[in-house]
Amino acid sequence: MAKIVTPKEAAAMIPEGASIMVGGFMGCGNAHKVIAELAKLGTKNLTLICNDGAMPNGPDGEDFYGVAKLIHNRQISKLIASHVGLNPEVAEQMNDGSMDVTLIPQGSLAEMIRAGGAGLGGVLTPTGYGTIVQEAWHVHSVVEIEGRNYLLEKPIRADFALICGYKVDRAGNVWYKGTMRNFNQVMATAADTVIAEPFHLVETGDILPEDVVTTGALVNYIATEEA
Repeated sequence: MAKIVTPKEAAAMIPEGASIMVGGFMGCGNAHKVIAELAKLGTKNLTLICNDGAMPNGPDGEDFYGVAKLIHNRQISKLIASHVGLNPEVAEQMNDGSMDVTLIPQGSLAEMIRAGGAGLGGVLTPTGYGTIVQEAWHVHSVVEIEGRNYLLEKPIRADFALICGYKVDRAGNVWYKGTMRNFNQVMATAADTVIAEPFHLVETGDILPEDVVTTGALVNYIATEEA
């Protein structure tokens, strides 16, 4: 059974040097309340695994949307992502050497996380073969199958996953509205500790069984101000 904590309590669980997966796409679907509390704490030397670096400004004009808060605060020492072009601070910190940035194609990143969650040894993909990607830390080797070469990409896991659901019941079952599930769904399988932030906390049973996308068996904590 998932334990209910406040966003502040959830953020305090994350120690310096931890690796965190954060679901979402350009900040949409980020666990915004937990991230805001983590930014206040100033926890340093974090490895962030996320689709992107979010944006300097949010849809309502707020500064540093989603994980951009952590990047702006220079709390991230390593970023593993697919797209960072909308946050210029990523390039600035990468160029001044304060943040190590690894860019992985979105499909490959999703599959590497899925492999980490499923306990698989890696992912075979032709993407990147014959390029400098072959020398990257996340590539185990080149494998030839039926005359075609593939990169064997290593699985990815993290210490924590911060996911966000539109509805989360008190047992930790999660329903994602529309495209909110994006990376949230797969990241919930690939971390030692999973923290789910709900838009709405509902009673157990209020989410139809067929609508549950992330089962409560995967969720350790629900981060909410609701009692």
